[in-house]
Amino acid sequence: MSYNLIEVGKAQAYWNVSGTRILKYTVEMYHEGLNDHKLISAPEIDMLENKVKLQEQKWVEKWEKLELKSKISEEKEANIEEAKSRTEEAKKALEEIENLLIHTLSIDDTVDWELLKKTDKFPEEKPSKPPKEPYKEYPSRPDKNSEKFIPNFTFFEKIIKSKKERKIQEYEQKYSNAISEWEKEKILINTYNTDIDKEYKKRFKKWEKEVVEWEERKETYYNQQLSFNQKIDEMKQSYFEKDINSIVEYCEMVLNNSKYPVSFPQNFELEYNPNNRILIIEYQLPSLDVFPTIKEVKYIATHKELKESCISESQLNKMFDESIYKITLRTIHELFEADSANAIEAVSFNGWVKSINKATGKEENNCILTIQVKKDEFLEIDLSRIDPKICFKNLKGVASSKLSSLTPVQPILQLSKTDKRFVDSYDVADSVDNSTNLAAMNWEDFEHLIRELFEKEFKSSGGEVKVTQASRDGGVDAIAFDPDPIRGGKIVIQAKRYTNTVGIAAVRDLYGTVVNEGATKGILVTTADYGPDAYQFAKDKPLTLLNGSNLLHLLEKHGHHAKIDIREAKKILAEQEKNK
Repeated sequence: MSYNLIEVGKAQAYWNVSGTRILKYTVEMYHEGLNDHKLISAPEIDMLENKVKLQEQKWVEKWEKLELKSKISEEKEANIEEAKSRTEEAKKALEEIENLLIHTLSIDDTVDWELLKKTDKFPEEKPSKPPKEPYKEYPSRPDKNSEKFIPNFTFFEKIIKSKKERKIQEYEQKYSNAISEWEKEKILINTYNTDIDKEYKKRFKKWEKEVVEWEERKETYYNQQLSFNQKIDEMKQSYFEKDINSIVEYCEMVLNNSKYPVSFPQNFELEYNPNNRILIIEYQLPSLDVFPTIKEVKYIATHKELKESCISESQLNKMFDESIYKITLRTIHELFEADSANAIEAVSFNGWVKSINKATGKEENNCILTIQVKKDEFLEIDLSRIDPKICFKNLKGVASSKLSSLTPVQPILQLSKTDKRFVDSYDVADSVDNSTNLAAMNWEDFEHLIRELFEKEFKSSGGEVKVTQASRDGGVDAIAFDPDPIRGGKIVIQAKRYTNTVGIAAVRDLYGTVVNEGATKGILVTTADYGPDAYQFAKDKPLTLLNGSNLLHLLEKHGHHAKIDIREAKKILAEQEKNK
């Protein structure tokens, strides 16, 4: 079963600054067979469970399709059928790309609140009443007048009285023995039937208890369902009352409901400004390498192989450009159409693409197009008849002439940098020298030192680094804002003054924070080192792990010196703990 390949982590709660309210729950999911990783989030734990079930179902369906493909026979007929199937699949994939914009016009993107509610029946069947085993029937009483108990005398027995009487006694004893056996069998049957009654009473009592427990579970199930549905109603009411968080959550649902090819990332970050009623979208667009390129598959009998025919590079670039414009307009259309609370006056859309820079071999995340459009202006457009690129340009959208070149542009409007978690920082680096053991440093001073170092690191590009409220551990210790159009964006920094090896849990937490913060990258700095599982997890993710050696090098780079002595730090920290 594909479900066996799915790993679901432990749900994590993210609290507000004051620690009085949970903002959202997140859980990490991984499909071993598909090598696919997801981070699911929701404001309520029940909604999170629903999202997890939906993702599991999607993965199961996708995995079943992959398994089906892998079972295709090596026989010629199977290869021909596969070629035909793959050709049809390729055509459908290209048609799906072609219809990216048209597809959404036939769909009402408004969220159906009733469909969000749980209406499933209680899945457990009521325990069946135990059957009672039948009683054993008593055997018939031996009949004295039966032939086997009536002697049949011979000629001599008839004339010799003693012999006759002996035979009569013999048959009378035979009958007496039969009566005795009958009585014994009756006793055994009585015992058996009594045991049946006792056993049935036990099973019946157990069944009655099971029914009571079943009724309790059933009541709990429907109570939870009712509570969940009430929360949906509350969320609906809150949305129509134009609560900021509810508007963002609603818009997330709208965009999550939008169906795209499975290879498309469909990741985004939203922010709503109630003052100007502008919704800002930082949208992760698909890269060139996830677009379909096959247009036909043929079976070459002479070589006993399948041959793929692909679209040209110029056709691929054209398809990419058109698709990016379509996705941009489609996203804006879906949000405006679904805006039943009339909360959005304008949408500001920034489209980002992750790709490998062929010159440097490094991954980059570039904003390749940006647009801000008002609702009343956009709703006047007939999207079924427009040229996406011309429409985008007419709406004053900003992008290079060829999107496939991935040329960065400056976003018209970006997510706000204001964050109530930020606190005043202070400098620490100048007080650090060769005698300073970073592993035993005051944990708050250590966080400010890390902030100061990265501030110097980003200073050349005009970046800024802000430290968050002291948390001792977890969460975000600092946030960097790098305006560089290539490597820039919001960067989450976490500082771990550890004396033990940092495991995968801390790296997972960092990745979850990066996703929740809508950051482009996460950096984890520690005085210790990382385990192999931590490095493996960070691979191919926007994460940078800096160990103690890297930290000392960074210090030296900016003209400061210190040391890291783990053994000494453990003694110092243990003594400090002892003296508390």
